[in-house]
Amino acid sequence: MRLTVFNVEHGACALLVSDDGRTVMIDCGHNSTSGWYPGDHLVSIGVHSLDALFNTNYDQDHVSGFPNLIDRVHVRSIFRNTSVQPATIWHLKSEDGIVSAAMTRFVQAISQQFLPPGSAPPLQIPGVSVGLFHNSYPHFEDENNLSMVVALGFSGVNFLFPGDLETDGWAHLLATNPQFRAEVARTNVLVASHHGRQNGVYESLFDVYGCRPQIVVISDDEYQFDTQQTVPYYRSKCSGISGFRGQGTRHVLTTRRDGDISFVTTGNGSVQVL
Repeated sequence: MRLTVFNVEHGACALLVSDDGRTVMIDCGHNSTSGWYPGDHLVSIGVHSLDALFNTNYDQDHVSGFPNLIDRVHVRSIFRNTSVQPATIWHLKSEDGIVSAAMTRFVQAISQQFLPPGSAPPLQIPGVSVGLFHNSYPHFEDENNLSMVVALGFSGVNFLFPGDLETDGWAHLLATNPQFRAEVARTNVLVASHHGRQNGVYESLFDVYGCRPQIVVISDDEYQFDTQQTVPYYRSKCSGISGFRGQGTRHVLTTRRDGDISFVTTGNGSVQVL
């Protein structure tokens, strides 16, 4: 089992490859500096069919590589916050003044090509637990708090991908969903919400709801906003891991410093961070 968080600058893209060869991608950003694209990468490792794409957020940096992905490989299903209809996504993005070519392809795909909301079969991968959680539209009307949170678990390690969830979204989802609270409490690897920006930090996640990760992963490039400087805060909430690339104890890993980050099941069933 291998889960890799890719360096896609101020964006998001991760890939799970299971022991039986199934593949799941969480978001599909790209790296404009290096020219890395998700579809090209899959083809380069011999993958021509993606079992599922989990879309956590309807912003450009989460879908910028979608045209390359869908043109290069067969995507079997897309999982997303289905309370938001494609026409609503288009409306929200138009209000923002940002309707990119990638977003256009994505909205077209979920409108025409993929199964209607709720009709996709459950995703079952041997040895992997999957949990999907989201707030609903129109209770929230902003893309960030409509993020779909993805919880993945394998080999006793639980990962949480919260998209760009902000304080109000965290608070509502935790207050109303006991299954989500349980996922939070058993999280070992937390991918920082909103690329480590301050508005993705919800202190009660740790202080009230018992999130005690070993490590926080921040998917981002160089600092662009003052609100990105949350590493000291996240460091204080983690127990840390040792042995990552021959280094001492690390509490926060960032794609801007560490590049691609992989979590790999070893022969004895434990998970090694590479």
